[in-house]
Amino acid sequence: MDLLARAQAGDEASFAELVAPYRRELHVHCYRILGSTQDAEDALQETLLAAWRSLGGFEGRASLRTWLYRVATNHCLNALRAANRRPRSYEDRPDLLLPQATPASEPFWLEPYPDRLLDELPDTTPGPDARYELREAISLAFVTALQLLPARQRGVLILRDVLGFHAAEVAAMLETSEESVTSALKRARTTLEQRLRDGRKPPPPPNSPDERTVIERMTRAFESSDVDGLVALLTEDVRVSMPPLPFEYVGLAAATSFIIAATHDPPPRRRLAHTRANGQPAFGVYYLDEPTGVFRAVGLIVVTLAADRIAELTRFEAGVLPQFGLPRSLPD
Repeated sequence: MDLLARAQAGDEASFAELVAPYRRELHVHCYRILGSTQDAEDALQETLLAAWRSLGGFEGRASLRTWLYRVATNHCLNALRAANRRPRSYEDRPDLLLPQATPASEPFWLEPYPDRLLDELPDTTPGPDARYELREAISLAFVTALQLLPARQRGVLILRDVLGFHAAEVAAMLETSEESVTSALKRARTTLEQRLRDGRKPPPPPNSPDERTVIERMTRAFESSDVDGLVALLTEDVRVSMPPLPFEYVGLAAATSFIIAATHDPPPRRRLAHTRANGQPAFGVYYLDEPTGVFRAVGLIVVTLAADRIAELTRFEAGVLPQFGLPRSLPD
């Protein structure tokens, strides 16, 4: 009896082995739709439970991978439509005087995705209809833009343009017509392209000498509280955001004002722990607690580069650090 047959006969170990090759890519899929690693993990577990319960009805007319994507997509879209899905509460406003900001343009529930989890993805080439490469389709800008789409459009665009499923396959997954899929995809592409069309120079390749040079300069400036050195690295249209805080700083003048206000006088000793998120450079940020001599985590910053400049700084709460294998404190 083969693995599928044993799983359909009720063997849980066979089912776990059957779905193991797809767990990470399904998790990434749920993250793209939901914008949150926590929500993606919950969605993945509920997807696998639903798949286990309904595996007896799997007839093999599509591949197991396609069937699992169908279960995961519909579960995530239903979660998006649920009446009780609300943005998480804002964290407390930082205890310092900040300059005037503008309302945040990104969803409050957005979370970063650790690159160390992306390394677990199988070497699966997207279908021929895919329009985005993995690096672009997991970037913070791309995932943020997806959150602005209605649920059905979001699902269709990811299935078609990221994963490369055919229109007929997507129609079957979503139990709709190919015409409906085509219409939703057209509208989704228009919205996404408007959001992503920023005219910025592309970032340097990941882990390239050019990327390392910018990151090393940023690290030196940040750890030494060199405001001028940090500002010199920013683009004219730089954006600083701090989800789930509902405000941001857009443009060099606003970002400079924020950096000056956020740099205490005298500034505390600071350290950065390098990592990567969403295919981009990222840092755990630690401030020295003088009484204990320990550096305490205060957050995670994800850096969006445009050539040799910093185009965005996105700061997340310290609660995300364990997902990146980063500690809550560092010794002096």
